Amino acid sequence: MKYIFFTLIFLHGAIHLMGFAKAFKLAQIEQLITDISKISGLAWLIVFILFLVTGIAFLAKTQWWYWLAIVTVIISTVLILLVWKDAKFGIIPNILILFVSLFSLSFHAFNNKVANEISTIMKQADTSKISIITKEQLNDLPYPVAKWLKTSGMVGKEKINTVWLSQKIRMKMKPGQKDWNEAIAEQYFSVENPAFIWKVKMNMPPFIKITGRDKFINGKGEMLIKMFSILNIVNEKGEKMDEGTLQRFLAEIVWFPSAALSQYISWEAIDSLSAKATMNYKGTTGSGTFYFNEQGDFVKFSTLRYKSNEADAQRYEWIVTVKEHSIKNGIKIPTQIEVTWVLENGNWTWLDLKITDVRYNTSIEID
Repeated sequence: MKYIFFTLIFLHGAIHLMGFAKAFKLAQIEQLITDISKISGLAWLIVFILFLVTGIAFLAKTQWWYWLAIVTVIISTVLILLVWKDAKFGIIPNILILFVSLFSLSFHAFNNKVANEISTIMKQADTSKISIITKEQLNDLPYPVAKWLKTSGMVGKEKINTVWLSQKIRMKMKPGQKDWNEAIAEQYFSVENPAFIWKVKMNMPPFIKITGRDKFINGKGEMLIKMFSILNIVNEKGEKMDEGTLQRFLAEIVWFPSAALSQYISWEAIDSLSAKATMNYKGTTGSGTFYFNEQGDFVKFSTLRYKSNEADAQRYEWIVTVKEHSIKNGIKIPTQIEVTWVLENGNWTWLDLKITDVRYNTSIEID
């Protein structure tokens, strides 16, 4: 696809050489009836050069090619309207190039925004003091939670302070949807100062590209979803979003079990196979119930969570169910889960997520 776009840029730019050739009488251009001054001819040549440089910069993946493309398209359009009005069809490729340029500009702006947010939470992480989890530290936990940390292999391992996850995802955007939309995602966690950034890319028919970001920082949550990285589909924040993203963080500590020992989480025993956790951080509070099997593996999380951010939004049961466990970096964690809303009209399983890679307590390169 990128070579097709480069070809479009090059051929469209090459057409501008006709104006240069006409002005300097290098060729007989029948399509150009109006006389063109040498100054205008030089302008046509410059536009060709600009398009050529734009195409090369695009192939080289430089982060400034779209700015050059936008400027070049504007100059080209002005020349067409003022000098070669019979070539108004040339505005069509200009529009296509402009659209791709604006999309790329917005995409990079979105990625830079997310990268800055990731840097913020990574800087909050205290990686200077790496301690080892001991059996004695589990004494104050409810029996099933302590057994889970032992079963996971957390005892004797370093306390987890930072996490990076890559995920392969299938999503359903609304209840009743039959087909899954596939996506890929990355998630970054800071544990000592609880925070996460989750960014996702998804293609939807017929050629619609969706980018999204969930975040929880300093006790506050925010969801941002964009079409073509330009148009906001969802842009939500507020107390309900704060609570919901905190509950999400709480559910996802199963990917870094040592977080169960964090001071911002309190535990309440229910029975030998379940316990309730309550998380309180910087004025935001949420809770949920963790369920385990006889072997000590985590198998389910359940909470009452706001489904939307409207003023009259209601809480519904939100369930995370484990489909598969794997050992990653010596720790047994859920590597495939599904997430379900329990609604009045029935259950809506909207997310199927598989962990493809995980890294703990390592320097993380941000794309």
